[in-house]
Amino acid sequence: MATIEVRPQQIQQGGRVSLFATSSQSDPIVTWEVLGFGPLPSDPQDPARAVWDVPDDQRPGAYTARVTFRSPGVADDVATADLTVQVRPIAAGDSINVQLRRAGSDPTDDQALWTAIRRSTDRISFNEYSAFIDPLMSGTGLPDPSEPRKKTGPRALPFPGVDAYRLLKVATEVFLLVRCGVHVDSDDLTSPFDGVDLEEERRRYGESGDVDGDAFARAIQQRWLRYISAHSGGERRPDEQDLALLPYLGVIRLKLGELAITEADKFGVEAFGILRDKLTFPCFLELIWSYWHEEGMLVQSAEAIAARFQNVHGPGDYDPLAHVDIDPLRALSQLMWGYVQDEQNRLSPLRRAYEYDHHYGVTQLAPGAPPIRPVDSRPRFLEAFHTLLSLTSVFFREDDDTTIIADGFPVLNALKDVHLLLTEGQHNQYGDLPWTARQEMLMEEWLLARPEMREFLPGRTMVAYPEQWMDRVDTMKRLQGWTPDTVIHFRDLGRFGEQLLLSIRYGNWNAVNDRTQAANWGRYWRSEIQGYLHSYRSVTGVDLGLERTDGRVDATMPAVHLRRRLLEQQGRHAVGAGSDQRGARQLGRAEPRAQLPRSAGAPRELPRGRQPERRPAGLPPGRSAAARRGRPEGE
Repeated sequence: MATIEVRPQQIQQGGRVSLFATSSQSDPIVTWEVLGFGPLPSDPQDPARAVWDVPDDQRPGAYTARVTFRSPGVADDVATADLTVQVRPIAAGDSINVQLRRAGSDPTDDQALWTAIRRSTDRISFNEYSAFIDPLMSGTGLPDPSEPRKKTGPRALPFPGVDAYRLLKVATEVFLLVRCGVHVDSDDLTSPFDGVDLEEERRRYGESGDVDGDAFARAIQQRWLRYISAHSGGERRPDEQDLALLPYLGVIRLKLGELAITEADKFGVEAFGILRDKLTFPCFLELIWSYWHEEGMLVQSAEAIAARFQNVHGPGDYDPLAHVDIDPLRALSQLMWGYVQDEQNRLSPLRRAYEYDHHYGVTQLAPGAPPIRPVDSRPRFLEAFHTLLSLTSVFFREDDDTTIIADGFPVLNALKDVHLLLTEGQHNQYGDLPWTARQEMLMEEWLLARPEMREFLPGRTMVAYPEQWMDRVDTMKRLQGWTPDTVIHFRDLGRFGEQLLLSIRYGNWNAVNDRTQAANWGRYWRSEIQGYLHSYRSVTGVDLGLERTDGRVDATMPAVHLRRRLLEQQGRHAVGAGSDQRGARQLGRAEPRAQLPRSAGAPRELPRGRQPERRPAGLPPGRSAAARRGRPEGE
C-alpha cells in the first residue's frame, strides 16, 4: 500500500513542496503528478521523491498530489495526498493587477428551451422557406425533409388553370408541418438542436473558454432532458410519470387530468380528450409575426398587385399603378389567377384584426371602418410588454456596470405579468389562425420575391435586403405614399417579437422564484431585445428603453404612432411642394391629394386620457366595399 508525505501541506505561490512516497513493490516505475497542474519529474537519485516548484501565478486552492508505482505483472499501487496553495503576501515592489468583470450567474435548464425556440423559428424563416419551395416549383424535385407528423388532405381548388398556385399552397403547408415546432421526447435529445451554432449558444449562455463541440452539445441536451422531465411527486398521472412535457404544458395537463390523451383529431364522445401533438410537439408560432408584417404593408402590397392584375382601379382619384404595365407578370399568370380566385378562402383583414386584439390588445385602425366589438381583449398587454422591455434595458445598463450586481427580480416580475396575459389569450393560439396567417404571408412573400415582380416593381438593386421580397414592398410603399420606414424594421419587429413572446409563453414563469432565471433570460435574448427596441423606435419614434421618472411606459397602439409619422411626412412634402400647389391653383388645375393606405389612416382627436377606438385593418387598395358593390368610391 503506497503512501505520500507532503512537506509542507500548505505552500504559498512561488514556494517549493517536497513529496515523499513509499511502496512495497520492488524496482517499480514511479510517476508523479499534481491534479490541476500536470506531471512532475521524479528525483533521478530517488524516484520515490519529487519536488513541485509552485509558479508565482498558480491559482490558489486545494490540489491533490498522486504517485503511481507500476511493476510488470502486478497491479498499480496508487497513493494520493492533499495540499493547499495560498496567495503569496504582497511584498514591496510588487505590482497588482485589478480587473473588474461582469457578474456571472449559474446556468439554468430553461436555457435549452430558448435554444430550441431560436432553432425552430429560424427553420421557418423566409430564406429557409424559399430554399424549400424553389426546387419544387421549378420542377427539380423537393428537398428531402423528414416525414411530417400530420398528413395533408386534398387541397383541390374549385376553378381550373391554377395548378401552380395549388402546388404552392400545399407545399407551404407541408413546409410548416415539417419545420414548425419541437419534438419533446426524453428519448430524442438531438433533433431539437440539429444545426445549432454552438459558438453562438456558448456566448449567449455566458460560457467561458474554448468550445468543445461534443461536450457543449451534450450539456445542452442534458439541460433539455432535465427541463422536460422536471416534476415533483403528484404532478403527473400515475400512468404518465414518464411523459416528457414542457413544464408549462405539464401544469395544463395536470388541470385536465381527467381527460385521456388521444392520437388523432377525431370527433365524438369516445374521442374526447387532449391531442398528443399539442403536448409533445408544440408548434412555435406567434401571431405578432403576422401583425408586424401586416403593419409593414406586406399584405397590402400583394393585394394592390392583385387588384392591378384584375384591372381594378385603386382607391382615390389617382392610382399609382394605373400606368404600370402588367406584361412582366404573364409568366406568373397561373400563380396570380390562383391568388385572385382564392381570395374568399384567405383570412380577411377583419378576422385578423379581431385576433390581434384577442392576443395582444392591438389592431390596425382604419379610417371610416366601423369599430370592432371584441368579446375578449388584452388591453394591458402592451403596457406589460413595454414595461418588461424597459426594465430589461435598465438591467442591461446595471449588468454592464462592473461595480454592481444587477438585480433580476424586476425583470422576473415583469416576465410573470406578460406570461399571465399571454396565457389568458392562449386558447386561439392552439387553433389554425396563427398557422393560416403565417402560411398565407409566406406565400405572398414568395410571390413578391419572384424575378417577374422585380420587372413589374423595379426597386433599388444596390440595397442589401436580407430577404428578396422586401425591395418590392418598399417600392410599393414609395409609389402609394404609405409608411416611409423600410420593411426591414417591421420584419425585425415580427421576428424578434415572436422569439421573445414564445420564450415567455412556454416558460413556466409563474412557478419561478429565482432571479437567476430572469437574469439569464435577459442575457440570452439581449440581441433580440435591443433589436426590437431599435426597430420600434425607428418605425414609431418612441424609445421604450429610456428610464422614466414616473415609471410609466408608452402603451399607445403602434398603429397610432405609425399614422402620426405618416402625416408628418406628408406634411413636410406639402410644405416643400407649396409653390407648385400655388401655381396649380393659379392655372386652375386640381391639387394632388395625399393618399393614406386603408390600414394607416389618421387617428381622430380624442379627449385626453381616452384610448382610440379599436378598428379593423381596412380593405387593401382596390378592394373596398364600395368597389366590390360596383359603385365608385365616395358615392
